[in-house]
Amino acid sequence: MRILVISDSHGNNEDVKQIIKQVGEIDMFIHLGDVEHGLDYIRSLTDAETHIISGNNDYGLDLPQSDEFMIADKRVFITHGHRFYVGGGVDNLRKYAAQNEYDIVMFGHTHRPFLDVGREVTILNPGSISYPRQDGRKKTFIMIDVDPKGGFHYNVGEMKSSGRNFYGRGF
Repeated sequence: MRILVISDSHGNNEDVKQIIKQVGEIDMFIHLGDVEHGLDYIRSLTDAETHIISGNNDYGLDLPQSDEFMIADKRVFITHGHRFYVGGGVDNLRKYAAQNEYDIVMFGHTHRPFLDVGREVTILNPGSISYPRQDGRKKTFIMIDVDPKGGFHYNVGEMKSSGRNFYGRGF
């Protein structure tokens, strides 16, 4: 099973399209919020099972604030992250995961990729495909590959250059 996880596209739907094309066939698509607009267009880009939640900039979009579902035998919780104050770290998410027995927690909001594969819980953030904030300012996503024996393999990927190397609106 191949799963693409993105976040914080902020209306940059052509980059969503490019990343889906770049990674090829996927079985599941997860967007962790701050879509802003073009929701129907994003949903039309893949036939894969899709999970999209709202972020702090998704005014007026009919999206859930969080979602939970299973991937293989793992219980997954997705949130944008701002309600867990992730700008100060992932301790609140880690506690929430333990209290609710989640195996994997995914969040966005910080625009920085993060991957902590732990024994109790795996916490990840794919970064942003529109306004990355980490050193090097690379547009990032996470691919999760679940092998036939149920092993999970996580990889932070970088979007290939679209020729649009700007990080602000209106340029």
